[in-house]
Amino acid sequence: MTSLPPLPPLRVAALYRFARLDAFEELRAPLAAFCCGRGIKGTLLLAHEGINGTVAGSETAIAELILYLEAIEGLAGLEVKYSVAAEMPFHRMKVRLKREIVTMGVDDIDPSKSAGTYVAPADWNALISQPDTVIIDTRNAYEVSIGTFKGAIDPATASFREFPAWVEAHRAELEGRKVAMFCTGGIRCEKATAYVKSLGFDDVFHLKGGILKYLEEVPAEQSLWQGECFVFDERVSVSHGLAEGEAELCRACRHPLTPSELTSPQFAAGVSCPHCFDARSDEDRQRYAERQRQVELAQARGRGPHIGS
Repeated sequence: MTSLPPLPPLRVAALYRFARLDAFEELRAPLAAFCCGRGIKGTLLLAHEGINGTVAGSETAIAELILYLEAIEGLAGLEVKYSVAAEMPFHRMKVRLKREIVTMGVDDIDPSKSAGTYVAPADWNALISQPDTVIIDTRNAYEVSIGTFKGAIDPATASFREFPAWVEAHRAELEGRKVAMFCTGGIRCEKATAYVKSLGFDDVFHLKGGILKYLEEVPAEQSLWQGECFVFDERVSVSHGLAEGEAELCRACRHPLTPSELTSPQFAAGVSCPHCFDARSDEDRQRYAERQRQVELAQARGRGPHIGS
């Protein structure tokens, strides 16, 4: 029996652009139709301040989408990071209208005009190795838990909305120092630097292209990155060279888990993990166990990934 050749890997594009989109609502329907017509899946967010999202599809489909977006007034010069996935990492295509493309909750912040100084991945190590540099991870605590840069501060935020309050509480620690920020793809730290600059700080920097670009371009033997980088799709994490990582997702609380956490007695696939075990009741775990059973049955019957998995 002749086996079929393996399917080519899917291309994943993490993209954003801060730009004034006065008629962003009108972009939603044609953009959704464009993506769905080409088999692209993922999520794109549209707001007055620009576009943000991650999508996956064939190499041709993703290339066509980038050309389509670049032709929209204001979106030329998109920040895009590419990677690959062996299987489709999203369940559906969503185009959503939002108040902000990355929610900070602070008015009158315009990263397109007032963001910090971009630092290329090749120059990042030199900046964060300087003794007068404070390095801030602008991601949320669950993302930081599986990987971050050596020496970086974790603000331990549950959402990006908490970041301004953290900065206000730690202003004295930032005074007179270089402030270097980073995030997954560049969008959060771009907005974070604009906010910090609005407070009167001048020496504010951020990693251009984010962790993803750093892992793509900086060789592992020269890297100051420790662990893996959480991504918001079914790959869960990536490592150097943007290869799929070893982290898995707890399907009960959606927290990423390291290989060592998967060996914990508090881990049960789809039911619990060390991060949520004490916060859930036995009744919760029974409900999750039944959901997991349905997921496994659907997979055994060849129906593909269960939508709740």
